[in-house]
Amino acid sequence: MTGGGGSDVRFRRSRAMAASSAALLALTAGCSFGPPGPDQAGSPPNLPRPSVAPTAGGDDSSRELAITVLARDLEVPWGLAFLPDGGAVVTERDTARILKVGPESTAAGLAVTELRRLSEVKASGDGGLLGIAVSPSYKTDKTLFVYYSTDQDNRIGKLAGDGELEPILTGIPRSADDNGGALAFGPDGFLYAGTGDGTADGSQAPSAKSLGGKILRITTAGKPAPGNPVKTSPVWSSGHRNVQGLTWDKTKRMYATDRGQPRNAELNVVVKGKNYGWPKADGASGDATLTDPLASWPSDTSSCAGVASMETLVATACLLGRRLQLLDVTGNGTVLGSPQELLTDEFGRLRALATAPDGSFWVGTSNQEDAGRPGPEDDRLIRLVFSDGGAGRS
Repeated sequence: MTGGGGSDVRFRRSRAMAASSAALLALTAGCSFGPPGPDQAGSPPNLPRPSVAPTAGGDDSSRELAITVLARDLEVPWGLAFLPDGGAVVTERDTARILKVGPESTAAGLAVTELRRLSEVKASGDGGLLGIAVSPSYKTDKTLFVYYSTDQDNRIGKLAGDGELEPILTGIPRSADDNGGALAFGPDGFLYAGTGDGTADGSQAPSAKSLGGKILRITTAGKPAPGNPVKTSPVWSSGHRNVQGLTWDKTKRMYATDRGQPRNAELNVVVKGKNYGWPKADGASGDATLTDPLASWPSDTSSCAGVASMETLVATACLLGRRLQLLDVTGNGTVLGSPQELLTDEFGRLRALATAPDGSFWVGTSNQEDAGRPGPEDDRLIRLVFSDGGAGRS
């Protein structure tokens, strides 16, 4: 794994975790959560409390993390985004359902209700109903955007209120494994999508003629956004294998996960017009014409999908690795110390990850798929709260 020198962020267990309830982990100095920024506005849901309240650490620099299971019995939750009321919308890949989670609560956790089931989705392999994004004007337009698979291609569609699903961008390559699926609005108000290369030889990722292996930047009508590298193209960056997570930090720096390479899974800082190397590079290449990842891990212990940021911390949720990877990123974009691990083997495969309006992390498991080993409550949606900084408190 990559990373510069400096003090590490270390995690240690503070007490045993009770199954299907809250756990506490002590966090040694290095990361601090502050209040969410203005672009994360929203009301906190009425969250269930951890069964064990956070306690002080062993020294003045120790901080703790409370873990709460918010929802159970989901089926391969994939995309996760927040509504203005503090609740979340969650997609299920294989059932093609869009769920609303919270803000109302029940005795078992947050209330889970089905909003829609999309008949246009054809789920198979790694394809289905994937990413979801909430319109920046949702309070007035009630519009959601989704990334989904058909038998022929992957598409981005618009759902306004109770209306029909309207495709706004089609022709994204479809394959058994590498379909991308990341979808999020950036700080500039445009919609970004991460796609998969979808070929055995990686030929689409570097090709300007293909939407495969790219990060796209479009308007809400599906047109190329103003300021793209090529005026007539939706492509923002190229040379990706399988982009399944996008986020921005408080400096508006953009991050994307890239999974599926034979040797290394990557976390990239995404810059307009750059080529991230696939298929020439698998991890860092040393080729000046290509952009190396911010961090990479062996694929068989990572394969990270979701990504989220809070203050200086960037976290990725890993499927094969069954853990979160966390990096402390400095103001100039370098990694401070070594990436650290959290939740290793605690909840199985982790995929969805997002920063909630209150500053907590929400993470979804992905154990109800062929590669998973589901427990009796899987799949679950979990909330992580760092006790310092005033954000994400129950």
